[in-house]
Order: sequence, then C-alpha cells, then structure tokens
Amino acid sequence: MRTWLPALAVSTAFVSSLLTAPQALAQDSKPVPEKVPGTNVEFSPSAARDPQTRALAAANPAAVQAGGLLCGSGYRLASMEPLPDSRRFGTLFTYTKEVTRPALSGACALFDNNLGAKQHMKLKLCWTTCKTDEGNFFDYAGPVKYESNADTFQPRCAIVTALMWEGDVAIINRERHIDACD
Repeated sequence: MRTWLPALAVSTAFVSSLLTAPQALAQDSKPVPEKVPGTNVEFSPSAARDPQTRALAAANPAAVQAGGLLCGSGYRLASMEPLPDSRRFGTLFTYTKEVTRPALSGACALFDNNLGAKQHMKLKLCWTTCKTDEGNFFDYAGPVKYESNADTFQPRCAIVTALMWEGDVAIINRERHIDACD
C-alpha cells in the first residue's frame, strides 16, 4: 500500500490541475463572439442579449447576411426592429464595427421594405453630419454608413431615422440609437 500511495497523490494532483486549468484559461481568454445562425455575421453584445433581435435574426438569416455584406467587413448585427410594430411594414437593421484606433469604427443601417410594393422611404444616419438614402424602393433603403477613426466617435450612439410613406401619410417614423448607447 505504501508503494502506490505516493503515486496516487501525484495522480490526484495531476487530475486536479487538469480539471481547474480550463477554468483558469477561460477567465483569461476573450469570449468567442456569437454568430447569427446560418450566417457569418456576429451579434453585437447587446443584440446577443436581445430576444427580439435574436428571434428575428434566426427567422431571417439571409436578410441579416445580406445586410452584413452591404455594410462591409467587421460589422456586427446590433439590432433588428419590425416597424412600425408587429405589423412589420418594414424592418430596420443596424450594424456596428468597433475597432481599436487608428482603424475605422463604423455604424451602418438598412431599412427593409416588407410590403411587396415600391414605397417612398428615407433612411438617415447621423453623428457629426448626416448621411441619407431617400427614394421609392421596392426592396430596401440604404445602406447608410458613418465611419471614423476619431477618438470621440461612438458608433453605438449614432442616430438612425427610418421613414416610410403611403401617399402623404408617414406609416413609419422611427428614430433610435444604432445600438445600446452608454
């Protein structure tokens, strides 16, 4: 018994170190960003916690992927909002890209027309200046994108406005931040 007791102690210490090592490694490593199922588009941290955005994205992966491609490399889905409400005449997609300076961070938006007929639409994105896409669109307005490497630029806090008219009546008029703004 004395001959295998030291070996048992060494084996127990070895197994114990293997069981605790992954926890130590996990604490020091960055979390792996979660992707929208069926796409290569990542969720922003706030979108990953938003049940509405997650459900809409899971039900519409092709639209999320298309929006990500239109915005460009490095953009993450920040939100997906049915407008004006659950009737969903349109869908507002917002994306962010937040990178370490001197690279460009960005905010991007698309406004999907879900009515199946041309509608007069306007999509506006503002930070220090505004960029706008307006016209009669069958599919979508946008993308509108604002990119900057200024230290003061906070992509999540850019303001996006989505408007859709039926004749002279605005059936959608929504203004919001691109993402959760601190």
